[in-house]
Amino acid sequence: MEENLCCVLCCCWMEDPVPVLEFDPDNTGYISTEKFRSLLQRHGSELDPHKLEVLLALADSNSEGRICYQDFVNLMSNKRSNSFRQAILQGNRRLCSKALLEETGLSLSQRLIRHVAYETLPREIDRKWYYDSYTCCPPPWFMITITIVEVAFFLYNGVVLDRFVLQVTHPLYLKNALLYHPQLRAQAWRYLTYIFMHAGIEHLGLNVVLQLLVGVPLEMVHGAARISFVYVAGVVAGSLAVSVADMTAPVVGSSGGVYALVSAHLANIVMNWSGMKCQFKLLRMAVALICMSFEFGRAVWLRFHPSAYPPCPHPSFMAHLGGVVVGITLGVIILRNYEQRLQDQILWWIFLSIYVIFVLFAIFWNIFAYSLLDLKLPPPP
Repeated sequence: MEENLCCVLCCCWMEDPVPVLEFDPDNTGYISTEKFRSLLQRHGSELDPHKLEVLLALADSNSEGRICYQDFVNLMSNKRSNSFRQAILQGNRRLCSKALLEETGLSLSQRLIRHVAYETLPREIDRKWYYDSYTCCPPPWFMITITIVEVAFFLYNGVVLDRFVLQVTHPLYLKNALLYHPQLRAQAWRYLTYIFMHAGIEHLGLNVVLQLLVGVPLEMVHGAARISFVYVAGVVAGSLAVSVADMTAPVVGSSGGVYALVSAHLANIVMNWSGMKCQFKLLRMAVALICMSFEFGRAVWLRFHPSAYPPCPHPSFMAHLGGVVVGITLGVIILRNYEQRLQDQILWWIFLSIYVIFVLFAIFWNIFAYSLLDLKLPPPP
């Protein structure tokens, strides 16, 4: 199928003199759009119709009258360059076939994939490309796995502590080796593993709902590598933000990662408002913001509520804010560049550099600032 078309075009740049003379006589790495179109007409029946439409648009939009072989290879391997996207969006040919939403006779799985495409992608060409390319292999394993592990740890702690609501008020809660505690900040794993500890079922419930409803569709579209990067970056930024801005408080919960994903998704919707075709988007954005505000308000209230085990305060809310900052910077760049090479995006390198600088600053802060400020920390659990 698609591999056959790739093989045919690969022959154009092989050492065999006949195809070289026929398609690329000067061995320049380019073939004319006319020859490219003739190949598509000969072998187009082997392609998905939406992918064929994109390739024809690529041929028609090239003002130089030639196609780069590497562009074609990247296209067929779903590594489209930014220049390719611009060629399609600004090309002479209009993608005039009916929208993906208007297609009928789809199976349940196809309707689900189409729904995910309209939930997450602002451009029709990207939605069609995703619809044709998605194979559910691998499935969205990261968000599902992290959710199962979080729920399992919560249930285990609930049984051990004999408490499921406001577990954080139990005197033994802080003795867990997973949560972040300022006195134990040298134990580096705590900057990540605190996500498996939650203040109570009210804390866990909203985080789980948000990361499944938002995280799973995003992972289906953008892949586990990119979505896990945003999630983990938000988690690390959250704990480091607490260690810098709320130095005496512990931190628990996956809100840093969840807020990074949700903030990136909401910001992407706002920035591409006219292109996003998800139903009731204004209402759903309002509901998401209300849920996030409720969770953040709960965290602020709990932080300043009198502690059940003085002098150690309740967990900090700064992790939420760290996740939001990651989401509207690194997260937005990732979501706005579906199937694009991030290394080609200047903003990606700018935001990534800022993130790395913050991480390094926070590390040095944790090493030196606590002693220099002569801060009185709560006793270790």
